Amino acid sequence: MHINLASPFIVEMWVIIFLVEFVKGSLLVALLPVYMENILGLSVTVVGFAFALQYLGDNLFRSPFGWVMERIGYRWTMTGALLLILVAVGMIIYAKDATTLSIACLVLGIGTSPLWPCTMTGITELAGSTESGSSGAAMGAVEMASLAGTGIGPIIVNFMMDHGGQGYRTVFLVLMGFAAAVVAVALLLPSRIGGHAPHVVREMNADGAGAPRTPLRPLQSLKRTWHQVRTSLKVSRLLFPALFLQAFAIGLMTPVVTLFARSELHVTPNQFSLLLIAGGGITVLALIPAGKLVDKIGTSVFLNIGFLLAACSLAFFSQVRWLPLAFVAVALVGISYALILPAWNAFLAKQVPKGERGTVWGLFLTLQGSGMVAGPVLSGKLWDSVSHSAPFLASAGVMVLLFGLHLLIVHRTKLKQGSAH
Repeated sequence: MHINLASPFIVEMWVIIFLVEFVKGSLLVALLPVYMENILGLSVTVVGFAFALQYLGDNLFRSPFGWVMERIGYRWTMTGALLLILVAVGMIIYAKDATTLSIACLVLGIGTSPLWPCTMTGITELAGSTESGSSGAAMGAVEMASLAGTGIGPIIVNFMMDHGGQGYRTVFLVLMGFAAAVVAVALLLPSRIGGHAPHVVREMNADGAGAPRTPLRPLQSLKRTWHQVRTSLKVSRLLFPALFLQAFAIGLMTPVVTLFARSELHVTPNQFSLLLIAGGGITVLALIPAGKLVDKIGTSVFLNIGFLLAACSLAFFSQVRWLPLAFVAVALVGISYALILPAWNAFLAKQVPKGERGTVWGLFLTLQGSGMVAGPVLSGKLWDSVSHSAPFLASAGVMVLLFGLHLLIVHRTKLKQGSAH
């Protein structure tokens, strides 16, 4: 059974992800670093701290929101969380000091945290049984929305400020408008998908009168959930370090790509935009076809080729000092990520048990996100104390490690299945 990419849930989540990443990308990439330093006169350390809080909020609340979503459904979980983005942008407009801005970034992170657990759980449910690996194309589509939003947001915001002559307040108000639109779309989401009833709904009286049989005790419910997760989650232990490393590899590159392009490749801002479009554009264009092929062929081939290609192209990029070759390297990195992203998410979807899908996706994505928090910290150290190529070579090394871990996970899973039969 393949997922219909035009199904209301996928379309609604596509719009939500695009708009949320548009707002977040505009704030984190284009607006806040300059605004905090130039307008409010805050130090770069404060900017870094505020951004770390945003990542922290996003990660810490993924599992709790996944758990909440299992109980109250998609619509209210997403609407409640996305209202926080509106609050965060409002706080940023009136913030005049480091503390208020840092809290606003934390609130922004919490507001975006249920986005991926809800999306992944919904797609996993739409795909039906966890054995039918038909979620690749849908995973590719939502990754595409995310990358497009993150890329287009900063470009439009910069254009508004450079060519439209708009001030920060106007741009922040436009972003508030987008945040309000996201909340409106979230209200259209279903409470649940198909036969999957949230736990609270399942715990009704046998006569269907509608009153819950027992009052909901959060602590008991959490204990029961954790027990269910531990008993139903039969995955290889190697999956947990792999989840961390997958995002850690990206985190190593994120803070230094711009610096590397400026200091080593001596590119102009326009050339840098073209480099980003070359890498990101290729990834976005290749995601859906790659996702469809993942559904047909399976995830292993794509992950093996993707990890090795990423390792080689990152190592190549770290040594390049001539712009045309840099474009080749960036395009190869883009292709490798188009192979990895839908296949990796479809691979994870097969590991998620039917019970507690929201909580397990939350757990997986928190582990993955912790790599995004740790990566930039090490990246800066490598850049300062080793060399400008070091973060990219480290990222290439992580990709080789992921290739090995993936082979081991697949091998162990086959052995387990063989002994079970």
